[in-house]
Amino acid sequence: MANMAAPMRLSGLARRLVNEGLLTEEQALHAQSAAKEAKQPFVTYLVNHKILASADIAAIASQEFGVPLFDIDAMNLDLAATSLIQEKLIRQHNALPLFQRGKRLYVAVSDPTNLQALDEFQFNTAMNTFPVLVDEQKLSNIIEKALDKTNEKLDNFDDEELDDIDLGPDEDDSKNDQLNDKNVDDTPVVRFINGILTNAIKSGASDIHFEPYEQKYRVRVRIDGMLHEMKTAPVALGGRIAARLKVLSRLNIAERRVPQDGRMRLKMSKTKAIDFRVNTCPTLFGEKIVLRILDPTSAQLGIDALGYEENQKKTFLEIMHKPYGMVLVTGPTGSGKTVSLYTALNILNTGDRNISTAEDPAEISLPGINQVNVHPAIGLTFSEALRAFLRQDPDVIMVGEIRDLETAEIAIKAAQTGHMVFSTLHTNDAPQSLTRLMNMGVPAFNIASAVSLIIAQRLARRLCSKCKAPDTLPNEALLAEGFTQAQIDAGVTVYKAVGCDSCTEGYKGRVGIYQVMPVSDAMGRIIMEGGNAIQLADQAEKEGIDDLRKSGLKKVAAGLTSLEEVNRVIKE
Repeated sequence: MANMAAPMRLSGLARRLVNEGLLTEEQALHAQSAAKEAKQPFVTYLVNHKILASADIAAIASQEFGVPLFDIDAMNLDLAATSLIQEKLIRQHNALPLFQRGKRLYVAVSDPTNLQALDEFQFNTAMNTFPVLVDEQKLSNIIEKALDKTNEKLDNFDDEELDDIDLGPDEDDSKNDQLNDKNVDDTPVVRFINGILTNAIKSGASDIHFEPYEQKYRVRVRIDGMLHEMKTAPVALGGRIAARLKVLSRLNIAERRVPQDGRMRLKMSKTKAIDFRVNTCPTLFGEKIVLRILDPTSAQLGIDALGYEENQKKTFLEIMHKPYGMVLVTGPTGSGKTVSLYTALNILNTGDRNISTAEDPAEISLPGINQVNVHPAIGLTFSEALRAFLRQDPDVIMVGEIRDLETAEIAIKAAQTGHMVFSTLHTNDAPQSLTRLMNMGVPAFNIASAVSLIIAQRLARRLCSKCKAPDTLPNEALLAEGFTQAQIDAGVTVYKAVGCDSCTEGYKGRVGIYQVMPVSDAMGRIIMEGGNAIQLADQAEKEGIDDLRKSGLKKVAAGLTSLEEVNRVIKE
């Protein structure tokens, strides 16, 4: 009776091998038990122990289950969907994800009854899995080639620093077991990401872009405001790179359908740490991930390092030290508004002042300043944060951005009731900021009485001092660009970018270009009379205030930047 029952305990493929006379019942049972104990697929055990030839097993499996035998040698390994499954699972089940069609994932297996592999792949990808029958020996070889191919382009960093740096979330949490999960301990990917981050920091980058495309995975960095390609990686590695970055940023690895925000920290040494703001965004071919590098030292540069002209710096310092009023900083994204505001806050950050900020999000931690991250989803908006600040006896308030009438009205009320308020707007120049507030619905009287100073700014790339060269331009061209006849008669020298080993395309670092416009009584009258930005700009010119163009040309005349760069950042 025992012998009669034995075949019933065999799997479908094992039973067919016994029926075909390729194995005895005892051999099949022993192999099945030994494979389970060794945590190997049944077919892998048979082939590795040379009990049966892989070709014989494949032929029997094809007949038994009616599944055509796929010649995997003809497949282009670059198209294998290895990025969807962790390497550990691929090796454990000896199964290779071949390709994805919508929500279907086709998996190469040597045993179609290996349901555990199909189930685990389905669980990890949230896709329906379908087996594709492949010769076991060919499958093992092709898995090694596919995994080697995806790793070979990553494991190319020899810098010893990569093994010593400490990369993780921006706050300590020993309970976060996710970071210790062996499933994400992917050494080639870890070294690749560490190398990208350290190289980006050394090159002075502000942002890192990890971008998946159909035939290419590209990594770009933004240096001095311009994007440059740093590295490429196999397309198949996109999922593993994204997973690693999301784990480090405490994001949901399984969620690939919606954008996510997180933070992480890179400890370069015992005294040096760099924070990163992380954002993921689903694209056609995977998740694009952008890291904003938040270097705390950028907020401590001091006002002298920002590039203000002497008269501009004097005006800014005088107004920021007033007991009340509003200072607005305006300009496009990436123009350095946050650094200007943080510089002002650092100057005012003394023991006798209570300073609070509402930001979205707070990019750099400032000791001694009460920083709040707004969270609109739970009702913590800029306006709500402002209301809370006004009940906490503040001296100085910073609002990340004035986006709506409610926030504008509360900020102006604060400025009128004995507080110094700093904020930002997205406008092209200083005069337009005043008309923008009027268009929001803020009464003209409140604008004229509350706003003390408006700073419009841009960041231009600074010419490399080692390789810049004089550029010969006719006087007519200089006049057309905005230089005065007096400047030309004085012998103004315009420099151009050349490029050398010490810089990037002839530029190294950036310099600020500013329009610093205090709101005078005459401007207040124009606002009260419903004047427009053109009238305000004319009044500013009468008062000797340089617009952005004139400020930029002064930087050109001083040899700090090129005329081409000023034309790039200041659109007239």
